[in-house]
Amino acid sequence: MPIFEYVCQECNHRFELLVQGSTVSACPSCKATALHKQFSAFGVGATGGWPVTSNSGGGCGSCGDPRGPGACSMN
Repeated sequence: MPIFEYVCQECNHRFELLVQGSTVSACPSCKATALHKQFSAFGVGATGGWPVTSNSGGGCGSCGDPRGPGACSMN
């Protein structure tokens, strides 16, 4: 079940919503259904399976294993 981020076009309320199957998305503040889907911060910032941080070493650059270059033995 995906979590989506929305901005209500009626009251400008920002919120996240767990969407299941045929769920009709509505603003929890004003109940309006005129919503604008936003890009998730996680979805925009992620480049692969592991988020690479400044102290992670980065491995070969594809997985970002925090133990350092070559630690995941993916090469």
